[in-house]
Amino acid sequence: MTDLPPLREVIARHGLSASKALGQNFLFDEQLLDRIAAIPGPLRDRAVLEVGPGPGGLTRALLRAGARVTAIEMDRRCLPALAELGEAFPGRLRVIEGDALKIDPAGLFDEPYAIVANLPYNVGTALFTGWLSGEAWPPRWSSLTLMFQAEVAQRIVAQSGEDAFGRLAILAQWRSQARVAMKVHRSAFTPPPKVMSAIVHVTPQEAPAGVSMKVLARLTEAAFGQRRKMLRQSLKGVAGALDALDGLGIDPQRRAETLTVADFVNLARTLTPTAGTQPG
Repeated sequence: MTDLPPLREVIARHGLSASKALGQNFLFDEQLLDRIAAIPGPLRDRAVLEVGPGPGGLTRALLRAGARVTAIEMDRRCLPALAELGEAFPGRLRVIEGDALKIDPAGLFDEPYAIVANLPYNVGTALFTGWLSGEAWPPRWSSLTLMFQAEVAQRIVAQSGEDAFGRLAILAQWRSQARVAMKVHRSAFTPPPKVMSAIVHVTPQEAPAGVSMKVLARLTEAAFGQRRKMLRQSLKGVAGALDALDGLGIDPQRRAETLTVADFVNLARTLTPTAGTQPG
């Protein structure tokens, strides 16, 4: 591996600055970046997808760990710096210019891959929910290691009864295991964001049988769209939901945040059409 110039020097040489419009915040601390790259486990010769690499701080750490990195970057200003990084690690870095929201990562790989990213704050949740929402399971990705605002990270790992518990927690936990792997102080970034950050690590688990992702999504959207209302009110627009509550012995006067992930899975299973039937 060629010794690389400090990232601050690369950014200065290319005249780069973090774009507020693109939700960018740069990380320069190489020890911190190496710790992030270690969260998904050994990466030597593993395929990794990185979204929003910017000037390549985390990319460097992933490459140092031995990964083969595919990076999606829509900020053309960062491409020359990434090209230099690719030259320092021949054959190990593929850069795709484009919008990650419009690119299916599964089409970029013919092997399992890990996703590791300091996600731009303005699109992080949308990307996360997209990666978790496929009907086919297990997914092609082996794990997600993602930087979020600390508030969003808490919503992902929240448990029933907590204020942060909602649709994001159910999506992340009903067929995956999600945990906060590391907290990152705002002062670690340039420029410092107004909020603290945290890294969430998600690994897929066996999906509960007989449950449609679309049905679960419809249920949680209705239940948490009016989260302060009782279930009998928030779910009345979902065909069969009130009967399903009764059949499962769930009090319709409860509110959505008091149910567990398993409760929502059981409700969705009850409402998921069996083979040969059509949804009502």
